[in-house]
Amino acid sequence: MLICPQCTFENPNSNKFCQSCGESLTDRICDECGTEVPVNTLVCHNCGAECGTVWQAIITQLVTGEEIENSTGADDAQNIPGGFLSLSQLTAGSFLESEQRYQLLSPLSAPEENSSQAEICVKVLDCLPYQISPIEAILASQEEDLMISSGEISEISHLAKAYIVLESQTESAIPVIHDAWEKDDMQVLLIEDRSDWQYLLELWQDNTTSTLQLLHYLYEMTQLWTVLETVDCCQSLLNLSNLRLDEDQTLALQRLYSDSSRKSSCEEGELESEQPVTIQALGQVWQELFRQSQRTQFGSIMKVLADLEAGKVETILQLRSLLKEIAAELEAPVTAKAPTTPETILPSDDADDFSAKGDDAPTIMLSMQLSSLDDAGRTDVGRKRNYNEDYFGIVTKINKLDCPQNRALEARCLYILCDGMGGHAGGEIASALAVNTLRQYFEEHWVDNQMPTKDMLCEAVCLANQEIYEVNQQEVRSGTKRMGTTLVMLLIQGTEAAVAHVGDSRLYRLTRKRGLEQITVDHEVGQREMAHGVEASIAYARPDAYQLTQALGPRDQHSINPDAEFFEITEDSLFILVSDGLSDNDLLETYGQNILAPLLRSGANLEQGVTELIDLANQYNGHDNITAILVRAKLRPNMDS
Repeated sequence: MLICPQCTFENPNSNKFCQSCGESLTDRICDECGTEVPVNTLVCHNCGAECGTVWQAIITQLVTGEEIENSTGADDAQNIPGGFLSLSQLTAGSFLESEQRYQLLSPLSAPEENSSQAEICVKVLDCLPYQISPIEAILASQEEDLMISSGEISEISHLAKAYIVLESQTESAIPVIHDAWEKDDMQVLLIEDRSDWQYLLELWQDNTTSTLQLLHYLYEMTQLWTVLETVDCCQSLLNLSNLRLDEDQTLALQRLYSDSSRKSSCEEGELESEQPVTIQALGQVWQELFRQSQRTQFGSIMKVLADLEAGKVETILQLRSLLKEIAAELEAPVTAKAPTTPETILPSDDADDFSAKGDDAPTIMLSMQLSSLDDAGRTDVGRKRNYNEDYFGIVTKINKLDCPQNRALEARCLYILCDGMGGHAGGEIASALAVNTLRQYFEEHWVDNQMPTKDMLCEAVCLANQEIYEVNQQEVRSGTKRMGTTLVMLLIQGTEAAVAHVGDSRLYRLTRKRGLEQITVDHEVGQREMAHGVEASIAYARPDAYQLTQALGPRDQHSINPDAEFFEITEDSLFILVSDGLSDNDLLETYGQNILAPLLRSGANLEQGVTELIDLANQYNGHDNITAILVRAKLRPNMDS
């Protein structure tokens, strides 16, 4: 099936356009110049920018070099996907399989001779990028908690299974697996191409990189070690050329190496691995980082490396504890100062706790700063209404600092979502009026780099209420004809955030560590009764349990009491503002996390995520208008602190 890149609708393979939204399934738009190019093209014919979908292929043949050269018979050809005789016969421009989907972009280097396993890595162009692969189908089944047949799993290699396991743990330090197959003595694995990502060694060689930052990356390696142990892939950390940095300068791996494969490689920086994989080997990698970067090992880390080599440090937990002590020593001179940005502390040493691992893991005693901020919003009329009373507004002011030594953001962002009530020409007017009033208020009053106070938030909300109330009075509206609206509003200033709300529109927050949390509490009768000590089952047995106790517009400013809350963004977070068309029936809690969790990754498309949420609401609710705003805040250590 073909997955539409615009709306994710599943189309037959023969379709040229999406049956749902009409998006082309054979052409795409070049991000650089806007020219339409075929999806199976590597570069744009107009501007030369790369616009094709490229994967890294890891091709393995379990035969000796001599056997590869002598494999020319028809029987051998049957043992290789697509009818190819051997690795040596795969040339630039040829395809990996008979379906002619994956095309080699460069000639293959000669496989190692006298080896029980010939392995080659090469970039391939995906000529059918919208066609779902078998591995993607397996991962989708995992997300939906569907049963996966043992046959499906047995058809892929052990290493491919490791990628699948780590994908299910949302380990973004590990490349995403796209496709894999195994037939007789040939294995093919396709993963995210990270060959152009920055080497960790390059950062080590940069004299502007602080000692504390180096310590931070050593600690990240110990976190990855614990995760990789579960799939017998600790070998992946023992190759300097495999240690990379993502766009947020978080430690990442170019690929996985299995511990069961003990052969050494000719790649620069890789250490001999004939011995069992132990934390002593990790210490050797750390020594190699200092040696190749020609950086002097500072006192405390020298002792740790010496103890590792002597076998005095026996477990990864002991190693983490030593790194904590060094971090405390380095931070000691500045502990008396009040931090100006949020500070994260090392997580617990629970070896079974993988939820805080990966690109969102807390760092060593470092203050955090905003490294990227992305957002997307959309509203939909739903399946039963004839008009849309929802309205939203997004106002962002972002200054970027991007240089080899640092990447940071100065952001001042306002996100407003309103769900109007009062019928056609009522609710839609109220929601739009509230959004525009709040936008104008903060444009005038939020003029410095300080987060607005609680008094300012309440003043702004009361002003929006008054604007709608006066229209009701002027038009002599009464009863159910009085227009009004709910409100949920998120403000972000650097790593500070504030939320204000009235009614039952909600703010959620998703993080790796805490999962999905509802930040706001609905202003409705059921919640009011629970606040008075009534049990939830009794409070929501009332026929008026879901009736709003507050809304903007129907009454004057003395009748509303907006809730306002301030908090720090201390880890990568996804904020979700929604109207009740999306939150009704616990939809996000029940079904939404499979959509939301992948959106924490930097490369994930928030526009597509919003579309998927709207589609989810139409599938399970659909009785009301639906609006959602997604805000992704990514953090990195503030090395200047």
